[in-house]
Parts: sequence; C-alpha cells; structure tokens
Amino acid sequence: MRLLVFVLFLLLVAPLAGCLEVLEPVTANEDGECSILEPGRSSDGVLRLLTYDISAFSEEMLDGFTNQTGYEIEMIRTEDSGGILEQLLQTQQAQQADLAVGLDNTYLQTALNFCLLQPHEANVSGLSPTALEPYDGPLAVPFDRGDVCLNYDESRVDGTNRTVPTSLWNLTEPQWAGLTAFPSPVTSSPGRAFMVATVDYFDNDEDNTTDAFDWWRAMANNGATFTSGWTEAYEIHYSGGYGAWVDGHLGDAAMTVSYCHSPGVEAFYSENWTKSTSLTLERSTFHQVEYAGVINGGTETEAANAFISYLLSDEVNRNMPENNLMQSVLINATWPETSGFAHHTDTPTLNAQISNERIADEMEAWISEWSEATQ
Repeated sequence: MRLLVFVLFLLLVAPLAGCLEVLEPVTANEDGECSILEPGRSSDGVLRLLTYDISAFSEEMLDGFTNQTGYEIEMIRTEDSGGILEQLLQTQQAQQADLAVGLDNTYLQTALNFCLLQPHEANVSGLSPTALEPYDGPLAVPFDRGDVCLNYDESRVDGTNRTVPTSLWNLTEPQWAGLTAFPSPVTSSPGRAFMVATVDYFDNDEDNTTDAFDWWRAMANNGATFTSGWTEAYEIHYSGGYGAWVDGHLGDAAMTVSYCHSPGVEAFYSENWTKSTSLTLERSTFHQVEYAGVINGGTETEAANAFISYLLSDEVNRNMPENNLMQSVLINATWPETSGFAHHTDTPTLNAQISNERIADEMEAWISEWSEATQ
C-alpha cells in the first residue's frame, strides 16, 4: 500500500517539476520489456546489498564471499520485504544498491512491472522445480522458500475444549473467540502471504455467496487480534511457541500465522519437543519464495552476479534451514533430521494457486478490503 501511495505521489507532484525535480517511474512496455538503466553511482568496487535482517547473512557468511571473490560488501537494510520494494521505487532513477535480496513472490511482480531488476547471469540448473514454480525468468533467482500456514497450540486444541478446524469458518465459532492472532498484510510478509491464501481458499470453497473478506470480517467480530508484524503475533500472543520465554508474552492466542515448518524449528531448539503444529487445509497455505535480483541501474553488476552464485552454492544454500530457518531451493533439499526438525515439519497437500500477475494486479484492492473488514 505504501508503494502505491508513493507512485501516486510521483504523478501528483509531476506538474511541480519547476520547483521540485520529480521523475516519472520507469515501467515495462506493452511487451513486458524493460530498458537497462544507467548506473546510479560511480564504481568503487564495493557490492551494496539491499535487504532486510536475514539471519543467514552472518558475518561469517559475508566474509566467506569476500574471501572467495575479493569483493567487499556494504549492507543496506530495510525493515522487511516491502521496504526493499519501496526503496527500489524511491531511488529508481539513481539506484545506490546493486543487489536486492528478500523480495518474495507477493512483491516480485510489482518489481518487474516497474523495471527494478535486470537480467542475472546465475546458473539455475541446480534449483528445485518447486522453487521455480512462482517465477522462472531471467530477472530474479529464488534463494529460500517455505509454506506459510496457520500454527496452533496442541495443548489448547485437544479435541475436548477445542477441536482442530476442518474449515476456516470454524475459526469464526464461539470456541475460537479471542483466540487467534494475525500479522497485518499491510506490514508483514507472512501476513500478506496468508491473506493471499485466504482469497484463493474462499474463491474455491462451496459457498458462492461469501469471499475471503467476509471471513476476515467475521474473524474480527470473533475477537481476532491483528498485529503489525509476525514477531508480535508469534512471540507475544501465540501460546504454542518460544514466546513463553519472551518478555511481555501474553499467550492469549491458541492459533497464529507462521510457517508449516515453524513447529520443526521449535523442536530443533527444544531438544525434539514442541506443542505447536500446523493446520494445512487445502488452499489455506501459501508457498512463499524469496528472491535475489540484480538491480536495474546498479553499478557493481559483476559482484552482484557473483553473490547470487555464492548464495546458491551448496555450502550456503543447503544450510538455509539451520542458518535462515527456511528451506533450501536446491534440488533434493531436505529438512534436517536433527532434534525433530523434519519430524515436526508439515507439508501442505495443496497450496493456494494464485499467479504473481494476479497478486500484483489485485493487491491494492485486497489490502483495502482487508483493512475495511478488520477495522
């Protein structure tokens, strides 16, 4: 929503160019093609990497890249995936970064529509077909993935006090009143992914008289908690995760949005014990893929391509579950068996089936409807 407001701002202030220099955004032509923009700064041999706080990017990992290639790295961090897109739009005519890492498949198509990325040179032959399903083009490369879904506390959903939902509509019933927490799709990447999943879920249910936003309105009326981000929903409100050891933990929600492998992560850090599990109703889950892309208008494109190759190497990418708590994108990647990580990780039978193009086209309307439904 913020990026759309920014684009509108550009168009509105364009007539004031005599007082304030504002350049119209570059977009793809009718054939979907983009021109390569001139570099936004002079070359100094330093790779500037635009990302958010990705835990896999440890000092050890970044030093490994520098030692192998000789390229120094400067990190430019935003709060989340949406922040990466927003900064790319704001600096489109004079990009200061060379490589964007962290746009997911709910943001990627907008980045492509605005010509924010240019073709990469990475070898993608070793990537899993599943990781390439949402996007398999020359402008972005997947580097990690995971299925966003509802998680619930098994100690509170025990079949007596509360039963495991067989439909999302069950969560609107009195037994679930005040017991759910959802990160906002406006400011949270998992929240955004789950909202997209609900659109597909209710597009394909048997009831043709209601849609996803009728459900969201019913959830709000049933006392659901809405938070700005995943951290608040999971650490503060959810009773089934590690939040119990976090200051300020409330534990008022028996269900929240996270990943289908989050219970596996809980077990991994708790010696094969967790009371959290996933709800994998068909089409209520979303296969989230995160991407790396060479920025259109970036300067150190050779270094950017070298970093993508490093990110996809066996030594880095197969360790994504332990280092970034997400799945590797390489062929035959598996979850670790250690401490029940794989055992407590669920695999959805059918993820939401919504194209990147539809997400980009309808996201503004969905966000507006979601906001109205949950106020």
